Amino acid sequence: MHLIDMVSMGMSTDGRSYVISGDWNPNDQNFTVLNVETPRDTKVFFTVAADLVIDGIQEPVRFQVEARAKIFPMTERFWVFNKKPHKETFSLTLEEVDTDQGTTTFKVVNLESQTEIDRKKQQLRLNLTPSQSADGAVTPGDDDSDNSDDPLPSGSGTVSKEVTDEELLEQWDQTLKKWYQNMAQRPKSVQQLSRRGIPEALRGEVWQLLSGCHDNSEMMEAYRILITKEYANEGVIQRDIYRTFPGHDYFKDSGGMGQESLFKLSKAYSIYDEEVGYIQGITFIGAALLLHMPEEQAFSVMVKVMFEYGLRDMFRHDFEHLHLKFFQLERLMQDMMPDLYSHFMDLGLEAHMYASQWFLTLFTAKFPLFMVYHILDIYLTEGSNIIFNVALALLKSNRKDLLPLDFEGVLKYFRVQLPKKHRTENSVKELLHIATGLKVSARKLKKYEKEYIAVKQAQLQDEDPLERYERENKRLMDTNMRLDQENDDLATELVSSKISLRSDLDIAEDKVDIMSKELSVTKKSLTEVTEEKARLENEAGKLKEMCRRELEKAEQTTRRNDAIIAEYKTICTQLSERLEKQAVNYKEELAKIKNQIQKCDACSQLVSGSGEFKCINLPEADLSPEIMEMKRNIRELELELAQTKLALVESECKVQDLTHNLGSVTSELNESKNTWFHKTLNSIKDATSKKD
Repeated sequence: MHLIDMVSMGMSTDGRSYVISGDWNPNDQNFTVLNVETPRDTKVFFTVAADLVIDGIQEPVRFQVEARAKIFPMTERFWVFNKKPHKETFSLTLEEVDTDQGTTTFKVVNLESQTEIDRKKQQLRLNLTPSQSADGAVTPGDDDSDNSDDPLPSGSGTVSKEVTDEELLEQWDQTLKKWYQNMAQRPKSVQQLSRRGIPEALRGEVWQLLSGCHDNSEMMEAYRILITKEYANEGVIQRDIYRTFPGHDYFKDSGGMGQESLFKLSKAYSIYDEEVGYIQGITFIGAALLLHMPEEQAFSVMVKVMFEYGLRDMFRHDFEHLHLKFFQLERLMQDMMPDLYSHFMDLGLEAHMYASQWFLTLFTAKFPLFMVYHILDIYLTEGSNIIFNVALALLKSNRKDLLPLDFEGVLKYFRVQLPKKHRTENSVKELLHIATGLKVSARKLKKYEKEYIAVKQAQLQDEDPLERYERENKRLMDTNMRLDQENDDLATELVSSKISLRSDLDIAEDKVDIMSKELSVTKKSLTEVTEEKARLENEAGKLKEMCRRELEKAEQTTRRNDAIIAEYKTICTQLSERLEKQAVNYKEELAKIKNQIQKCDACSQLVSGSGEFKCINLPEADLSPEIMEMKRNIRELELELAQTKLALVESECKVQDLTHNLGSVTSELNESKNTWFHKTLNSIKDATSKKD
């Protein structure tokens, strides 16, 4: 026992139960057994225990729930998931205990689960009843102990999806793989395997393959349309639904999912098969199909069974084909079981008194589900004649019980005791083994059919013409009434269709008016847009012309400015060169003057040792004419230098102004190209080019 982590604990949403939930780590060492594939012929049990503290009981009470488990390999194809909750009932025995405080408490004396109680009873029966087999299967003789007069409800019995015969499952696996490779040809092993029984987990799939409905999308789409239509006898169908499979949990709840699905399936087929309409037998067959497949697939299989397997023929022409089946069954009894046939004839018991449901519902109305499913396995594999085999096997295996009974006793035996004798798997397998061993050839059935036709013709010849005419007249009147009813239904449907069409036509006309108005508005909008487009194109042309002229002007201005700038640059260069030459000449003249002054003793005092002139204020009268001329030249040179510098600064300022103007013009041109109007113009051009 390993403690798991609790997730939640408390009352359920409906307030009816107390819910404890927990989880465990599958990688934990204590759960290693649940991570290992369960070997064949090995049983693994999963036990969950909960300690509950109950008011009034001294110590916590431990409740243990035990369930069988099986770990499949990861590659297993036929995993079986059981969605039904596992329920366990406990029997708790308490003893009253008085405490020192004067209060009363209880002590647990015994706690047993219903599983343990049943196990003890089973062991007791094994020791006392020799007719009980060791594996718990009840032999046919044990069913006699049930003396209740209540018949077995339809849909009773459970069919486990757990696979006990691994060999059979493996054979079905190989057969299905071979079948899917060639859907046009049924494998030869299917018949023998179907006689052994189809595993419950594969039944829905195999039934569709046997009936040819594995890929019938057209019929499934027809079903979705049929369930939306109205049907006159829906009340009759609803009434019969309550009496179909009341012994099965899926169909016993009024208004539940099972009854709803069965109602839609029965209604859809009744509308689909207008000649036969609704018949009681289809609800039982439909219920058996719905327990193995969705509604659409169940409808497809039902249509195949009714049409291609010939079941609907028994409901046509006043059940004439069904009476033929009764005659053939009685003739087979006469050949194979003459004593039982004679006994029934002496009692005045005819086949239609006990075998009607066998043929009309394929044994689904009264017998346990395990037997019903196994019969359908063989029926879908071998065809409708297997019904004779099963019927004869039932009569043969119960012959000794039927011979001593009177008329009422025989009918009661067929209604009550016979279904109860086949509630176990062993009894059903034994019965179907007898059924498949009986030889009912098609040739013999054809012979009996000819005898039946001859007998009917002889009866017609011996019959009073007046009675024959009255019977024929009654049949024609019934046919006429049926046709009148169909005519009324068609007339009602026609009127409904006309009303619906009128309503649809009115809606369509309203839509046409609305769309016409919308079309007019759209045309008007289109005209306005076209005019706006032409106007914008005209404006765009004008703007293009204006932009072209402005661009030419800007380009001319740019070229003129470039020429001026180049000219000013040339002038500046010339002035710079001239200034540099004058500076060089000035330096050379100055150096010569300094040399001459230094050579003169009188003038040498004007020049310092470092070569710089000293400021000596001499009267101009004392200066020589040459010095005066030099001074004048120096002043002129300085003045010319200042003027040249001023001209250079002015030219540089003008160059800067021109450069600034050029940049402004270029920016304006770029901005004019990126304006919203330019973008709108480009959009209009693109739209016009695409339309053209």
